Amino acid sequence: MTRPAGRSGARRARCPRCAAPVLRQLVGRTAALSVVADAEQMSAAAAGALREPDRLDWCVYETRDGVDLRWASCHTRSTPCARRHAIDHQCIGPTPPADRLPAQRRTPKSSPVHPGQLTL
Repeated sequence: MTRPAGRSGARRARCPRCAAPVLRQLVGRTAALSVVADAEQMSAAAAGALREPDRLDWCVYETRDGVDLRWASCHTRSTPCARRHAIDHQCIGPTPPADRLPAQRRTPKSSPVHPGQLTL
């Protein structure tokens, strides 16, 4: 998920499974994390209540290009964060049907050479 030149921030999209509106963005500069967050914004306290070990919340910055998600480091401060927050998306959509899952091989593939012979 690369960004076009000159554009930064989140792009609005829909979840492919449940069609909920989400924000997608690579957050970070060195080792970016691919984030899919709910488009609904909430207060820092509300996002903190929904936060779990594998579900993070993000500070939402409004820029001239649109919405920009950033690491929520405001939880360590004594004063509450005044910015809106977004929480990681947890999809509640149906699982994909079995015919869309990758097919598994039913019979093992036989080797074209004798078992004692080395192949390159």
